[in-house]
Amino acid sequence: MFRVDPHVKILDERVVRRAKQRGLDAIVYAPHFIRLDEIRARARRFADEDLIVVPAREVFTGDWRSRRHVLMLGLSEPIPDFITLDGAMAELDRQDGVGLVPHPEFATVSLGPDEIRRYRDRLSAAEVYNPKHREYQNERAQRIADETGLPGFGSSYAHLRGTVGEVWTAFEGALNSRESVVAAFRDEAPRRVFHRDGYDHALRRHLEYAHLGYENSWKKIDRLFLSGTEPTHPENVAYGDRFDDVSVY
Repeated sequence: MFRVDPHVKILDERVVRRAKQRGLDAIVYAPHFIRLDEIRARARRFADEDLIVVPAREVFTGDWRSRRHVLMLGLSEPIPDFITLDGAMAELDRQDGVGLVPHPEFATVSLGPDEIRRYRDRLSAAEVYNPKHREYQNERAQRIADETGLPGFGSSYAHLRGTVGEVWTAFEGALNSRESVVAAFRDEAPRRVFHRDGYDHALRRHLEYAHLGYENSWKKIDRLFLSGTEPTHPENVAYGDRFDDVSVY
């Protein structure tokens, strides 16, 4: 089995060491508000023969009050945040990228069953286990995946280094490149979802949930009022005027 943690927010030497200690073969690196070229460069820096690092983007569609997140792999060109969901999914389709549904129907930031059905031909998997979720939320995510016909995946969704490898998705057979990892999701290849258990896992889940509170309070205020324009804002010079017609700000 090839073990991948499909959604990690941080990447450095300690994360790589942790991933290898946990027996992972690959991680998907998708930090918030970082442009694709920087993500790719960091992924190349920390990948080696023992750990594949797949660059990806968790795109924030919509505005801060009605945002929907889509995890996008296999992108050939950058896609900004703060554009309409229709605009983001059309661009994903144009690039023949792979769309995954992180934390389905979680809070106000996730795709629900109706949206998944609407874009089913552009989506390849739905997350069915996330450490930030409560048990009923993971159970609901599994039901959504079943009802919409999407294969499941599990990830650590690690915002903290110690959570990397707490959850993983295991594919049958060996994958030998980041392209083959992307293809496994695109092709809806057979897989199983695993997570660690016991007191340590429960502690990691509580720590990640507490970090979520920080992200949605002081850090969010900083983003909205103190930081200025995000590097992934559609009006950033990096995107030219390509997304002006679908920008929400």
